[in-house]
Amino acid sequence: MEKQLKLFDFDDQSSIISRIEDLFLPQEYFEVEYKCAREGFPKDFWKSYSAFANTNTGFIILGIAETKNGLNVEGFDDVTIQNYKKKFWDDSNNPNTVSVNLLGNDDVRELEIADKKVMVFRIPFAARTQRPVYLTRNPFGNTYKRNHEGDYRCTDEEVKRMIADSSGDLKRDSLILENYSTDDFDAASVRQFRQLFISSKPTHPWNALSDGDLFKKIGATRKERSSGKEGITLAGLLMFGKAESIKEQDALPDFFLDFREKLSKDENIRWTDRIFPDGTWESNLLQFYLKVWPKISSTLPKPFMLKDDERIDESPTHTALREAFVNALVHADYSLSGNIIVELDSEKFVFSNPGTLLVSLAQYYEGGISECRNPALQQMFMLIGRAEKAGSGVDKIMSGWKSSHWRRPYLELESQPDRVKLTLPMFSILPGKILNELHQRFNDIDDFTPDELTALSFCHIEGSISNNRLQYVLNMHPADITTLLKGLLARGYLESENKGRWTMYKIRENDVTSGLLSYKEVASSEGKVATSKAKVATSEKKDATSDKKVATSKEVPSKMKRNDLELVIMRYCKNTYRNKEELATFLGKSETYLRNKILPEMENKEMIRKKYPYTQNHPEQAYKTTEEYAAKL
Repeated sequence: MEKQLKLFDFDDQSSIISRIEDLFLPQEYFEVEYKCAREGFPKDFWKSYSAFANTNTGFIILGIAETKNGLNVEGFDDVTIQNYKKKFWDDSNNPNTVSVNLLGNDDVRELEIADKKVMVFRIPFAARTQRPVYLTRNPFGNTYKRNHEGDYRCTDEEVKRMIADSSGDLKRDSLILENYSTDDFDAASVRQFRQLFISSKPTHPWNALSDGDLFKKIGATRKERSSGKEGITLAGLLMFGKAESIKEQDALPDFFLDFREKLSKDENIRWTDRIFPDGTWESNLLQFYLKVWPKISSTLPKPFMLKDDERIDESPTHTALREAFVNALVHADYSLSGNIIVELDSEKFVFSNPGTLLVSLAQYYEGGISECRNPALQQMFMLIGRAEKAGSGVDKIMSGWKSSHWRRPYLELESQPDRVKLTLPMFSILPGKILNELHQRFNDIDDFTPDELTALSFCHIEGSISNNRLQYVLNMHPADITTLLKGLLARGYLESENKGRWTMYKIRENDVTSGLLSYKEVASSEGKVATSKAKVATSEKKDATSDKKVATSKEVPSKMKRNDLELVIMRYCKNTYRNKEELATFLGKSETYLRNKILPEMENKEMIRKKYPYTQNHPEQAYKTTEEYAAKL
């Protein structure tokens, strides 16, 4: 996993050059920022520096310009490079420029590409105690983070959360709640916890303690020595609290736990089961766990194993699933609004919680390092045998899922609002059914390498793939994945769609050349907006490429009533998901206009739905007409 998370190894000069040429030049990825720097050391360098440091490791390359035709290596002479180095080191150690210098000498390199010299800066992900990394001496208004669209300025609330997370002794759930007492605990939840504790650790000395003494030991209540203040903690309220007490304005008014199950193939059935705070149960974390765990664990096959003549009904996969579930509960940032969501469908589990990752993605996948936002909650789940020791949870998740030969779990970090989403797929990378379908489609399937088969299989399952997406599946460097995809593209097995820095690949149609229908073609098929005689390319055409109609802005009326525009979008998205670029090209409108003015309102009216409904900035976000409106078209 470590290999695929590093863009290049600074100790291998030839490897750097190869990977920049093969990977970075065709398109800009999330982890790389190019800056021309022709007119001097770029002032916006420090915005990207702050963004990478606050989000994840990234690289800033000076001397490469972005043009309409791609990236152009411009390079510098030796004098300019030395001047830029001095400027960088002077500013990086100047608190009026940036709050902290994260770089060492090995993080700044000059490389020769196409006989020209460029400068590469590796910006590491700042430690929790160093964040936020900001410009000037004021973090508010001068702190940046990175999303799929580039650098963005953090809101004051985002900055405050980073400052809170940066405290040396991170114990967010140890906060004493004023005007609360153990009367706000649900007695049934306390009894159930004690029963689970005895069952898990029958000889533990705390089992003999009174409820009050036990609460102190596990962090459900606390007394501050300095002030003498004493009371229940946020952890205690979350674990044992009555629903009405948790939701009070002085505690967590936005607290919401949500389990969503969809196992039906009928698209008209939204959920086959759902558990949420509906007033029929005390919606604290313990009750949510006890209600949801049997439902999600029952979907996994139970092994028949004996240990000391006793049957074991749980596999490593069960352990992995439980750890993923509990992680979402103990690592959530409860100061944020937003649900803790557990989703189950026929192909995957998804655990989503508000907050940010306190360690880097590389550290997360490597395991062994734990930064827990709510350590008291973590201890409570450990005492009842529902959580692993600090640092071992991710290892259990990865190894447990691997034992079932399922696709590797992957983590996604979302921003605005901050969310962490862990997906655990329940299908093999190379299922037999998919291999059979690929064999029918491509006669020479035996000539593919295992990695090529995996890429094609993954593409067939999800409809499209990208370099970034395959990094969660293949244990390969991004540059090697690019080479693999280019090979499949050159041999005619894949076709690409240019999405700026997120190029997508789809399996090439063999018999029918598919393309975007023009505005007139969609409208005329219903006979309501236009009467164009444009024809769609079909398999009967001898030269589909030359005859294929492609949407252009010239075909779209310059002015269109809002209702007509919504109608056309719904027809265009009736049978398939369309992303913003497709819609913008098809309609001759700007992506910004559609993103800000049209699509959100249509979504609110339930005319269309997102492919990734809980993500604001997903790089593969797309839209499809809802079943209700599709039936009316």
